[in-house]
Amino acid sequence: QGQLVESGGGLVQAGGSLRLSCVASGRTFSSYGMGWFRQAPGKEREFVAGINWSGGSTYYADSVKGRFTISRDNAKNTVYLQMNSLKPEETAVYYCAASTLLRGIVAAATLYDYWGQGTQVTVSS
Repeated sequence: QGQLVESGGGLVQAGGSLRLSCVASGRTFSSYGMGWFRQAPGKEREFVAGINWSGGSTYYADSVKGRFTISRDNAKNTVYLQMNSLKPEETAVYYCAASTLLRGIVAAATLYDYWGQGTQVTVSS
């Protein structure tokens, strides 16, 4: 049974950067698509970025294109989310997810079957 654990969240000023990490354990997810989502208080969970099994293809929500970068290191069972030029409205809990249903990029939360516990990102103005 697999587990995903996020880290790297914290408090940052607007315009700053953070790098989130998601380490998988208990099983390998190297053959599957993975992604990052976020959920702000009172709002629904939203897709941020996705990456296919090899890392060769990525996909981003329009709101983060050009500022966020998703990557993975299958040898380390780890997925990363580099976030630059952060905005206060991006304050949220950020979740890592894995989809054992597909090897490609997955944007729909319903297609992910493994989720981390989340890491808080707070962007101050």
